[in-house]
Amino acid sequence: MVSQTRDLAPIQRAQLEPVLRPFGASRMLPPEAYVSEEVFCWEQRFFFGANWMCVGRSATVARPGDQRAQSVGRGGVLLIRDKNGSLRSFANACRHRNHELLACGEAVNRPIVLCPYHGWSYRLDGSLRKAPGFGEGGDDLDLSLLGLVELPCAEWHGLIFVDGSGEAAPFDDHVAGLEEIVGQYQLERLVVAARHEYAVEANWKILSENYQECYHCRVIHPELCTVSHPQSGDDYAYPHAGAWAAGWMEFRDGVETMSLDGKSSASPLPGLEQWRRRIVDYVELFPNVLISLHPDYVMTHVLTPLRADRTHVECTWAFAPEEIERDGFDPSYAVEFWDVTNHEDWRACESVQRGLSSPHAMPGPLNHEEAGVYQFVTMVARGYLGLPLAATTALAGDASNRRFTRAPAPPAWPVGRR
Repeated sequence: MVSQTRDLAPIQRAQLEPVLRPFGASRMLPPEAYVSEEVFCWEQRFFFGANWMCVGRSATVARPGDQRAQSVGRGGVLLIRDKNGSLRSFANACRHRNHELLACGEAVNRPIVLCPYHGWSYRLDGSLRKAPGFGEGGDDLDLSLLGLVELPCAEWHGLIFVDGSGEAAPFDDHVAGLEEIVGQYQLERLVVAARHEYAVEANWKILSENYQECYHCRVIHPELCTVSHPQSGDDYAYPHAGAWAAGWMEFRDGVETMSLDGKSSASPLPGLEQWRRRIVDYVELFPNVLISLHPDYVMTHVLTPLRADRTHVECTWAFAPEEIERDGFDPSYAVEFWDVTNHEDWRACESVQRGLSSPHAMPGPLNHEEAGVYQFVTMVARGYLGLPLAATTALAGDASNRRFTRAPAPPAWPVGRR
């Protein structure tokens, strides 16, 4: 949830009013939200730098002494696993001349934090250990006041989140209501078996919007439509108070998972309810992590905005450790399917970016299959206006409209339009 003590986004309120209308009468965000560098800089400062941003998986800083640097909004953060095994996060700047302690993306394991510029060093708790040439000869510099600037961080189901401002609302508020969906999958025990990185020439929000609907699937995803009906989850959504949007899709008859032939090379994740073995849940946790919960693996996309029209995507596939240790295990059945699907999505997102750059671009309406997009863009619009980021849950004026309420019980199988 974005801090409420901040400037509003450089978009006129009148341009956001149509976004916040009831679902069915609303419009998309104005083109400026996707192409303006001024808006992008504002988002870097407030959505990414003053909010709970995902910076990767806990496994990347698993051992005492592990250190990794990551960009967070306009700044950087140094993640450290201290000698007691606790995760700490600090501004990635030496207290002497603000040189980066590690370059963004760099990782090391050592018992101290060492600045490569003048050799200042810090303990793993962030306190200053040694400043060469200071504290000698009678100077009155109090070195105890020059520890690293610590920032709030949270580990949640094997993912790391950092509040780069120290002013965001409590993390539990950010993920409120999400445990019911994610908890059964035990992400924290899963092990990454494959990782892909992509550079997409599109605004980060376009990627998130694409993720939250399958209205496009019948046109650009023939492989996906072979194993899952694009409208199968259309009648349900998840009302909640957190800063996230989610939906689900059901497999077609005889399909075990999302793969090119519908077959799985892994056992279902332990502890899943039987009905969850027939669906994939798609969760978008604002602002930058997409979590796809399959019955046999979990795929995660972490988005890092680079420019208004360019986004870095890290995609990982995680499986139960007992599956990875099994002789002959091969994750390619899942990786190949989603690499094909990802590239189809990236081409579409890049085309949307080019279209939005046209002087004739205008906000379009939302189809009834785009309820997840509505949840996402209303979060963005509310954030632009300084309002809490919780997704809009009253998606239609008629509260009796079943399409936009959570199923009171697991649906009977099969469902959906075939």
